[in-house]
Amino acid sequence: MPRKLKTELIENFLVVWNPKDGSELYKMGYYGKPMGIPKPKIAEFNVPLILDLMEGLYLAEKEIIAISERPRNRKVSLRKLRYKARKLYEEFDLKFAVYKDLRDTGFIVTPGIKYGCDFAVYKHGPGIDHAPYMVSVRNSTDEITATELVKAGRLATTVRKRFILAAPIHENKKIQYLIFKWFKA
Repeated sequence: MPRKLKTELIENFLVVWNPKDGSELYKMGYYGKPMGIPKPKIAEFNVPLILDLMEGLYLAEKEIIAISERPRNRKVSLRKLRYKARKLYEEFDLKFAVYKDLRDTGFIVTPGIKYGCDFAVYKHGPGIDHAPYMVSVRNSTDEITATELVKAGRLATTVRKRFILAAPIHENKKIQYLIFKWFKA
C-alpha cells in the first residue's frame, strides 16, 4: 500500500506541511488551497496546503492521508473528524454524500460560497476551466419555493453556470440531481 500523506488537524482545517506532499495532493484532484496562493497557476508550490474538513474526511476515507494533532502527534480518527465536520457544516451528512458522489464520479468539487450555493463543480479543474455547475444540496423531503428557484436561476445565468439541486435519497443511498436549463422566450 502506498504511504499516506501526513496532515495535521488545526482547529477546523487540515494542514499538509510538506510542500512536496501538498503539491502531490493538489495534482491528484485540486484538493485544498496552497497557503497564500489564491489561484495557483501551476501545481508545484513551496508552501503548506490547507484542506477543509470535507476534503479531509474524503481523503482519509480513501486512505490517502493520515491525520494527527498536537500536542503529542496523536492520530485523529475518522469518527472524530466527522464529528468536527458535523459541528462546522450545517447538514453535513447530506452535503458530504453529494461531495463524495461527485468526486467519485470524477468531478472536481470546491466550496460554492461565492456563488451562494454549496459547491462549484468543475469538469477539469480550477485554472483549466470555469466551473460549469453550481450545486445546492437539499434534503429530498425539503420544499423549494418558486422564488428560490428563480433567484438561483438568475444567479446561475449571471455567472454562466448551470444550477443543480442535489438531493440524497436515504432509502437507496443514491443522489438525485435536478439540473436546470434556463432559456429566453
